[in-house]
Amino acid sequence: MKLGSIDVPNQLLIDGQWQDSSDGSVVKVENPANKKLLGEASSATVQDGLRAATAAQAAFPAWRKTNPRAKAEILRRCFELMIERKEIIAELIVLENGKPYSEAVAEVHYAAEFFRWFAEEAVRLPGHISTAPVTGRKIIEISEPIGVALLIAPWNLPAAMITRKVAPALAAGCTVVIKPASDTSFTALYLGQLMIDAGVPAGVVNIIPTTDHDVVSELIRDSAVRTISFTGSTRIGQLLMREAVDRVLRCSMELGGNAPFIVFDDADIDLAVSSAMIAKMRHNAEACTAANRFIVQRGVHDEFVQKFSQKMSELKVGSGMDPNTQVGPLASALALKGMETILEQAVANGARVVTGGSKGSDEGHYFLPTVLTGVEADSEILKTEIFGPIAPVIAFDTEQEAIEMANSVDVGLGSYIHTKDIARAMRVAEELEVGMVGVNTGIFSDPAAPFGGVKQSGIGREGGRHGILEFIETKYINVSWDS
Repeated sequence: MKLGSIDVPNQLLIDGQWQDSSDGSVVKVENPANKKLLGEASSATVQDGLRAATAAQAAFPAWRKTNPRAKAEILRRCFELMIERKEIIAELIVLENGKPYSEAVAEVHYAAEFFRWFAEEAVRLPGHISTAPVTGRKIIEISEPIGVALLIAPWNLPAAMITRKVAPALAAGCTVVIKPASDTSFTALYLGQLMIDAGVPAGVVNIIPTTDHDVVSELIRDSAVRTISFTGSTRIGQLLMREAVDRVLRCSMELGGNAPFIVFDDADIDLAVSSAMIAKMRHNAEACTAANRFIVQRGVHDEFVQKFSQKMSELKVGSGMDPNTQVGPLASALALKGMETILEQAVANGARVVTGGSKGSDEGHYFLPTVLTGVEADSEILKTEIFGPIAPVIAFDTEQEAIEMANSVDVGLGSYIHTKDIARAMRVAEELEVGMVGVNTGIFSDPAAPFGGVKQSGIGREGGRHGILEFIETKYINVSWDS
């Protein structure tokens, strides 16, 4: 089908073939900038999902035996094609997701890097041989792909959250069934065609957008599926883990965040503010790594609030395809309603709006960048993953108080620290109950680094040298070759 001038698949990808849903059902995809129907994609039924798993299982033996260099070359070609087609993919992301075009281009580069990184990791799967100290027999450890992987991706980074999963899975020798977010079906399907164009064999990658919640449940119960990789809310992750427990499935879960952004008195405030803008507003503030709570030492609290609020108020809100836009619409009406509810509750509990605090144009799902002060330490907004352009600021006095505030929630994905004292930065970083820390920066995500959290922010790591391990089993062989 055509989206503007772009040819985009709108069917399911199963066993290398584009095909309609078995019952003709469709996913309706909306443009959040104008609330108009963007297009319709096939919506998989349970039967379709199980056929995708069967196709992946049938393709697995040949793919696992494909030599590592051949797999690496295919992944490298995926990287090259993403860069060649970055403008097309970025436009699709903007149309479905709403984020500004510049942010979408940045996402495509980030997403493509996972193909390049894991192309290099595909030829370096871990293995080891040693001699048992008592028996003298040989201990051989080899890496084997776990099998068919069910990959469940969110809507907020519709390209990167797929490539961060599919690239290591393919590099490890696994085959996959991808269930993308229905709101961003077309980006996922376009990537499916791109992988076919890059040489991925039929059945190795299957993509099934769906609005039927039973599809995932049945796939978890299906014997073909051996592992699940999910990115999304903690609540949904918990439900999936409960379903997976009966089959003792390997689960990799990248779940909710509530990142504290800690600013100490000795910080470079201008740098802290510029970092805060990135940490909060990157990808429309709809990111699990987004700074959620701004914990600022009292001596610089007012200066930080003044400068931060000024920068937030200057952001241009509008359609993501407008080159001047810095903040696009939120991805859905539900997301917009969430911002309104969060703000109402915060103000009712004593928070003061410094800037923003309302919807933007009614043409789309717009919400103005907002800064709040007067937030009490026990406020509900500080316990909530906001996932939007609302930034609550709270003052603290001592280092220990900041650490306690930061660690007071049940999730621990990422955190940000601003201070000129590197000893303090390292000391606090070690005390924070999170999986990732950015020091004097507003961004820590990197394909070459392990991504993941602690507590209820998930299990496992994506990216870096760790990402491929989520799709590998270690086999131990004991042997003697002495005569």
